Amino acid sequence: MTDLWTGERVRLRGIEPQDWEGFRALALHTVDARNADVVEPPRSDESFRAWATERASRTPNPSSYQLVIETRFEHAFVGAVSVGETDTRAGRFRTGIEVTREHRRQGYAFEATELILTYMFAEQRCHKCEVEVYAFNDASLALYRKLGFVEEGRLRQHEYFAGTYHDVVLLGITADEYWAGRARPSLR
Repeated sequence: MTDLWTGERVRLRGIEPQDWEGFRALALHTVDARNADVVEPPRSDESFRAWATERASRTPNPSSYQLVIETRFEHAFVGAVSVGETDTRAGRFRTGIEVTREHRRQGYAFEATELILTYMFAEQRCHKCEVEVYAFNDASLALYRKLGFVEEGRLRQHEYFAGTYHDVVLLGITADEYWAGRARPSLR
């Protein structure tokens, strides 16, 4: 790998104004929106356009950002990955990912998350990544476990939606755990 932002099948890039349609697609299905965060009232196309335009004009911040995941060769919008809650003193950060329905179960989320972990561990000197996943979100739990994340705890009846309370699973991975069995980025 010669570009930290490009894998074998995906590329991570900044948000562009024309990405509004992809972000709208991520918000179309209530179940998907709930798995990623919370269900919000329907938004207008203009609202998505304005949001994407505003995001596209932001200056990148290495401790809190959102990137588009696109297919490497077709440049199709696959989803988005974000980094936030970075604690530079402790070397911790959090990440999250959303993938459109038609691009799920094809390895895109795995590869995009690997690119983020590589950047944060190798370039930002972070030591640990943490994620929170709803206990019923089997696909996300499987993704993070496959990447090497370890369950660190469970917040019981922590979030309320769909008429009931739900547990949140806390998972983490350290840089040492991540690099075990992986090659570090090339200097060339």
